[in-house]
Amino acid sequence: MEGTAPPGRRRPPRVSMQEHMAIDVSPGPIRPIRRISDYFPHFYAFAEPALHTRDQRAPAILSAPPPQPDPEPPGDSDDSTALGTLEFTLLFDADNSALHCTAHRAQGLKPPASGSVDTYVKANLLPGASKASQLRTHTVRGTRGPVWEETLTYHGFTRQDAGRKTLRLCVCEDPRLRRRRRAPPLGELRVPLRKLVPNRARSFNICLEKRRLTKRPKSLDTARGMSLYEEEQAEAETAGEERGRILLSLCYSSQRGGLLVGILRCAHLAPMDANGYSDPFVRLFLHPNLGKKSKYKTSVRRKTLNPEFNEEFFYAGPREELAQKTLLVSVWDYDLGMADDFIGGVQLSSQASGEQLRHWCECLGHTDHRLELWHPLDGVPHQLGDK
Repeated sequence: MEGTAPPGRRRPPRVSMQEHMAIDVSPGPIRPIRRISDYFPHFYAFAEPALHTRDQRAPAILSAPPPQPDPEPPGDSDDSTALGTLEFTLLFDADNSALHCTAHRAQGLKPPASGSVDTYVKANLLPGASKASQLRTHTVRGTRGPVWEETLTYHGFTRQDAGRKTLRLCVCEDPRLRRRRRAPPLGELRVPLRKLVPNRARSFNICLEKRRLTKRPKSLDTARGMSLYEEEQAEAETAGEERGRILLSLCYSSQRGGLLVGILRCAHLAPMDANGYSDPFVRLFLHPNLGKKSKYKTSVRRKTLNPEFNEEFFYAGPREELAQKTLLVSVWDYDLGMADDFIGGVQLSSQASGEQLRHWCECLGHTDHRLELWHPLDGVPHQLGDK
């Protein structure tokens, strides 16, 4: 029959493409392919121990702890806590017009270079001249957790200062001990002093922050060797700032029959020399009065803006006569071979006002009663011939 295959031969059945793709050609169960890591220890927390049991030749692998993150390198974090913390105590002694700052310790300091670090704490009152209010502790060597336990005292600190000033504390690296160039502070912090309660100590433990810098005006960029950046404007703000203050003691002595004037100390004087300091001394003049006994002056204190004198002078005369006179106290900067620079002065008399009037009247109104008061210095010289 035409078109039929011979009886000994059978035509293979035709399989469509769809049927061919549907045929299961899997040879059997799929076994896992060995990896090179099966023969070496690894520390993946999600590793399957079953993969290692199929090959008896593979070494046994002990369970490993989960991976730990790498420690953060110093200085790579923007978090303020990465710079460390500073522990300190503030006390506003209103009775003695003093601010006490006790630096206790720092923790977690991260200097730019690895290894130990030599550190100290530097304090400034803002706004104001930087060197006039700058105090510092001793240096603690070779540790990132220094302990100072040292008290810094600002004399002549009044309630008005507490309401408008801010205390800045910097943790600095001492470059002198390791012969390094001066570096920026490791960290700083600022405390508004208006939060202090008089005669009550308050403890702080605050994170250090990065130093605040502002771009120097273009008019100053041309100065050779001058940094392009300067500290925040509030730190260098001296326009309209007081010339300083002086602590005077007055006492009318009935035994000696005259007025005892004590020049105790000055604080926060205006710098008059190129090095940022002054060589201050104090002149006294009782007007009107004739003779050399009406004029006195203290010794010179070199290179300081917070001099301590503790010198006393005597003006003879009855209280009624002294009450009609004027006591001029002026602070000067000593210059060798040149005219002395006037820093500031204060006038005590019955025609004065405020604390100057109260100080003068209470002294002459009470015999053998010593009264100490701080007085701000006036930047305008008095026209009574006090030289």
